[in-house]
Amino acid sequence: MEWFGDDAYWLSRLVFQRALAVMYLVAFLSAALQFRALIGERGMLPVPDHLRRVPPRAAPTLFRLHYSDRFFAMVAWAGCLLSAALVAGAADRLPLAVAMVWWAVLWALYLSIVNVGQTWYSFGWESLLLETGFLAVFLGNERTAPPVLVLWLLRWVLFRVEFGAGLIKIRGDLCWRNLTCLFFHHETQPMPGPLSWFFHHLPRPLHRVEAGANHAVQLLVPVLLFTPQPVASAAAGVIVLTQLWLVFSGNFAWLNWLTITLALPAVDGSLFMDPPDAPAAPLWYEIVVIAVSAGLLALSYHPARNLFSRRQAMNRSYDALHLVNAYGAFGTVGRVRHEIVVEGTDERVLHDGTVWREYGFRGKPGDVRRLPRQFAPYHLRLDWLMWFAALSPAYARSWFLPFVERLLDGDRDTLRLLRHNPFPDAPPVYVRARLYRYRFTTWSELRATGAWWHRTHVREFLYPTRLS
Repeated sequence: MEWFGDDAYWLSRLVFQRALAVMYLVAFLSAALQFRALIGERGMLPVPDHLRRVPPRAAPTLFRLHYSDRFFAMVAWAGCLLSAALVAGAADRLPLAVAMVWWAVLWALYLSIVNVGQTWYSFGWESLLLETGFLAVFLGNERTAPPVLVLWLLRWVLFRVEFGAGLIKIRGDLCWRNLTCLFFHHETQPMPGPLSWFFHHLPRPLHRVEAGANHAVQLLVPVLLFTPQPVASAAAGVIVLTQLWLVFSGNFAWLNWLTITLALPAVDGSLFMDPPDAPAAPLWYEIVVIAVSAGLLALSYHPARNLFSRRQAMNRSYDALHLVNAYGAFGTVGRVRHEIVVEGTDERVLHDGTVWREYGFRGKPGDVRRLPRQFAPYHLRLDWLMWFAALSPAYARSWFLPFVERLLDGDRDTLRLLRHNPFPDAPPVYVRARLYRYRFTTWSELRATGAWWHRTHVREFLYPTRLS
């Protein structure tokens, strides 16, 4: 391995950059198609209100200079176009400095969106995309050999993602230690996929094997990323396989796909093809990479300390630029699934026989006969927050009533986030929300009823509400 650039990772760098550009494309597309109802000028949590409350240092963003829905849409769609061009390999046809600026612009645009996204953008994979995207700025293009320092920093990110998730589980829910968490997880996870019902019904001994394998992959395998080849490549391959298992069993936006992407630079590309001869890196580039690497290592103190803290934080950013972060997932696994069912009626006088019609969401469970769909890596932000709201009303305090108001007003942008609007001609007079317990049906129940879910009413979440 050369001191600064290593040709053996030329192919790995190429595939990584294309895959990361796809992740950016999905993220910008998600923003472009959903922002108006969520954070637009007339959205549930408007960006202008947020910018007035939060100081610039806490949330640096391009939208400090100007905000309008049209400008936000321009930023999001520009991100889509820039990402698509990178997928096609545009950066490799440009001078090194121009390619670096291209990746930096992409990172800055998405940082601007995340820092005004509020609770809709409070997920760990937002920080993970930004941290990975920042490192990609300094990874170079085919005009240079991949810089070793950046390759090692990418492994450090992957290590924190996997090892942090493993530690949070061992320190958290007892079911992870007695290998029973997967008796429940496939049913109670935020957004089940089309195969989740089948995963849930695997034999319980196999669920114990799943949990044990999870501990091995997240607590032991990440250490091997820092060993010589081909062991590091094998460790990356194991991580890819386990992430694909998670892709098939649920919907976690781009978290699993981005983790797979992060594993690619750890693979020795020379195992698959002979790398081309790359010219020596210019001196200015070496200086920039060394300086940035040193700065990121210094910033890594906080997330490294967090890994070994008894009070380990999960999915936390330590700076407003999301440069180095702490990660983790499912320290606690729910045993019971609750869902909020939103209904409306066009009757002006409520009585015992009032007919309530249910709104259908794209991803979250609703109609018991509807098989969950696959949406990942696309991120359905409203559906995810509805899962959190069912855990506790505190998660919905800032946005749920504005959501209901927009249903009562027949807001088109809000209705576009839904799969089914039961009031296509005129908005309802009243809207209510009820909490139900959902569980997967058994094989016999599925054959008898055709339903994938069984639900029972628990309590009212929001009593019938109308516009003043």
